Amino acid sequence: MSRDIFTDRLFLTPYAPEHAAQLNVMSSDPEVMRYLGDVETMAETEAYIAKAQMRWQKYGFGWWSVFLRDSDTLVGAACLQHLAHEESAPLEIGWRLVPAFHGKGFATEAGRAAMEYGFQQVGVDYLVSVAHRDNLASQKVMERLGMTYRGLETHYGESCAVYEITRPGL
Repeated sequence: MSRDIFTDRLFLTPYAPEHAAQLNVMSSDPEVMRYLGDVETMAETEAYIAKAQMRWQKYGFGWWSVFLRDSDTLVGAACLQHLAHEESAPLEIGWRLVPAFHGKGFATEAGRAAMEYGFQQVGVDYLVSVAHRDNLASQKVMERLGMTYRGLETHYGESCAVYEITRPGL
């Protein structure tokens, strides 16, 4: 099963050490991390890449670096992971973008790719997505992906808006 994904405009590939510099520029930006926690140091980004690679090995899914297709320009990152990193939890899709790429449909495109990977490659029937309760932009992406609002729940130590979707055809 290929872990790389190509969409009309994007190329998603699992986190790798060679992505560290670009990922850190994104993850050290206060605007990007506004709803996601503290900005990251380079050492934290490198450690997270190593952790993401271990999850890819163990589960066959994790975080992707998201590039403009046919380029080395990082647009952001997307994920398919256990909600709040709890193995018994449902899988969640998520994303974050470099601010220059906000408002262009890239989050929806990357989110849809992660969703399709979960349904078609991993074979799950149900996915969730969570966003800080004030992160209305991500909640709108979830709605564009066809997800349904489930309510407010606490995940990652924060009050989150939770959206859900069942694999089409069920």
